[in-house]
Amino acid sequence: MTGNEAGALGAVFGGDSVAGWYPITPSTSFIDALRKFFPEMRNDGEGKATYHVVQAEDEIAALGIAIGAGWAGARSLTATSGPGISLMSEFVGFGYFAEIPVVIWDIQRVGPSTGLPTRTSQGDLASTYQLGHGDSKHVVLLPSSIEECFQFGYQAHELAETLQTPVFVLSDLDLGMNSWMGDPFPYPNEPIKRGKVLSSEALGSGPFERYKDVDGDGIGYRTLPGNTNPISAYFTRGTGHDTKAEYSERGKDWEENFKRLRRKFETARGLVPGATKDVMQGSSLCIVAFGSTRYAIEEARHVLSRKGFPTDFVRIRALPVSHSDLSLFKEHEKVIVIEMNNEGQLCGILRNEMPEVADRFISVAYLDGMPLTSEWVECRLGKHLEGWS
Repeated sequence: MTGNEAGALGAVFGGDSVAGWYPITPSTSFIDALRKFFPEMRNDGEGKATYHVVQAEDEIAALGIAIGAGWAGARSLTATSGPGISLMSEFVGFGYFAEIPVVIWDIQRVGPSTGLPTRTSQGDLASTYQLGHGDSKHVVLLPSSIEECFQFGYQAHELAETLQTPVFVLSDLDLGMNSWMGDPFPYPNEPIKRGKVLSSEALGSGPFERYKDVDGDGIGYRTLPGNTNPISAYFTRGTGHDTKAEYSERGKDWEENFKRLRRKFETARGLVPGATKDVMQGSSLCIVAFGSTRYAIEEARHVLSRKGFPTDFVRIRALPVSHSDLSLFKEHEKVIVIEMNNEGQLCGILRNEMPEVADRFISVAYLDGMPLTSEWVECRLGKHLEGWS
């Protein structure tokens, strides 16, 4: 199946019931797949639909619909590509600051501007990681296969509700629109986690402060519409606010709120999927990559190993890089970061987040709109292998 079909199926298994969208290649088939799965899996048993797919007038409204549904308690998503991500930036910043769960699938294609809609790319990593106005950082999941598209399809909703924030899933045209072979998807065996949602009984007589960090993890408690407890209501603030969700322009309130949001981001490091690591004995360098470049790299490593040049491979599956993964790169003097963009975006992020070993990261970034080949990877890696010819 295609990555878009796998991701849509995973989203349905993750409890998604609302999608706001606007057509754009190569993400349209994600919503097409969602509309195929919904009628069978989202009904009341008597044929009545319990889902909503709404085509909006543009990408801005599409995300607004999804955020509104997330605020109301539904699990919701939108799917787009780079140009749509640009238009969604204001609502993404709102969702981050007001702390509303929503999932955004970005099926990447070549840019900038409208780009080449029939060519693949990994050029949206840096922009989505910090999308918004002012200071913001987001959880970004990075599937490399149809199995991971399915897995991250439901895990993205778990993370969005646990962290009360927008969560991105970055696929690309090659993975999203082409047909791939894969193993059967395992049925999710964990119950759906709604995060810190207070019932009427749990609220008791209060007090209730929507944006207060009670547990030290940066995540406040929220209520959903329909809660009958009279103290459950609050204003959702996309503007400056204090812990009670009251409007504020006081510098101290702003500072304390962002300290809490940073704590929440550090909490996310311990919740996101960790990197995969494949070690070869006698390796002289480490390769780092993400997404659909995986298969070309694995083939190139196999060829190089047979020629006597073993290499280690770390595949990043999410940002922020988890706490356990940060130590992986300290074991190597030379880390080659391979990605399908021109600016070495993942390399820049890793250097920024690990300044103590920043000089070890070497960017091998290239983009011509076509998927990487093992021959290209082998040639580029050979330049960093002593004795290779």
